[in-house]
Amino acid sequence: MLNNVGWSLAVEKLLQIEVPERCQYYRVILGELSRIADHFTCNGASAMELGAFTPFLWLLKVRDWVWDILERETGARMTHSFGRIGGMAAPPTASFKDDVRQLIPEVHKVVKETEIMLLRNRIFLDRMQGVGVLTKEQALSYGVTGPVARSTGIPYDVRKDHPYMVYDRFDFDVPIGEDGDNWDRFMVRLEEIRQSVRIIEQAIEQMPDDGPINVDDPRIVYPDKDEVYTTIEATIAHFKLVMEGLRTPKGEVYSFTEGGNGELGFHIVSDGSGTPYRVRVRPPCWYNLAASREMLLGGMIADIIPTFGSVNMIGGECDR
Repeated sequence: MLNNVGWSLAVEKLLQIEVPERCQYYRVILGELSRIADHFTCNGASAMELGAFTPFLWLLKVRDWVWDILERETGARMTHSFGRIGGMAAPPTASFKDDVRQLIPEVHKVVKETEIMLLRNRIFLDRMQGVGVLTKEQALSYGVTGPVARSTGIPYDVRKDHPYMVYDRFDFDVPIGEDGDNWDRFMVRLEEIRQSVRIIEQAIEQMPDDGPINVDDPRIVYPDKDEVYTTIEATIAHFKLVMEGLRTPKGEVYSFTEGGNGELGFHIVSDGSGTPYRVRVRPPCWYNLAASREMLLGGMIADIIPTFGSVNMIGGECDR
C-alpha cells in the first residue's frame, strides 16, 4: 500500500491536484497498517533466523490479522492494486474503523510479548549487540534512509521532515538508535510499530465518516464499475483511460514518501502523452543493501545471518 500511495502522490504532484481529505486519512491508515506488517515480518524473521521461532509465530499471527483488514478493504492481502491516481479504488468499508480499533490492542500485546521473550535472551543479545555496525557517516555516504539510517542516530523521517498528505496533523515520535548495529535496527522497528499505532489512532478519530474518496474529474478517475457495465459513456471513458493512459502536463517531478524501509521516491518525466517519457524509482532498500558490505567487513561469517535480516532486503525493490 505504501508503494501504491507513493506512486499516486507523484502523478498527482505532476497533475497539481490534491485528493479529498477523507482519502488522505484512508491512505495514511492503510499505509501505516502496511508498515506495521512489514516491521512484523522483518523482526519476526530476524528472530527466527537466530533460533527464536516462537516470537516469529506470534508476530506473523498478528500480521495476518493486519492482512485480514487489508484484504477486506482492498481485495488482496499483500500485493495491492488499490491506490488510484486521484483517490482510491473504493471507499472504506462500513466496519473499517471498528476493525482497526479492535486490532490495536493485539499489536501492543504482541510487541510486548516479543520484548519479554527476546530482550533479555543471552543468545539473542550476543548475536545482535555490537554486530553489523554501520556508522552515521557511512549511512549518509551511502544514502541510507529509514530504520537502518535512524538506527545510527540520523533522525530523518520523510513524514516529519517533509510532511505529505495529513501527517503534519499527527503527534508521533521518530525513534533513533545510537550504535547502528543489529540490535538498534531491531529496536527501532519495534518502536516504530508503536508510533504507527499512534498515527492510526489519531487518523481514525480525525477521518470524516463520509465524503468523496476521489477527485471529481472523469479525465483522471475511472468511472464507477456499475456505470461501465450499463452505460456507453462510462465504457468509453474507462476504455480511453486504460488504452491511451492518463494524459499529464509536460514536465518533471520528484515525489518522495516514507516507505517501510526508508525514502521511496519517484522521478517522472512527462512529454504530455498518456505514457511517461521516463520514470525512475528510488527504492529505499537498494541503498540499505549496498551499505551492508560496511556492516559485515571484519565480522564473522555467522554474522551475515542477523545482519542481512536486519537490513530487511526486499527482492522486488533490488532485483528491478
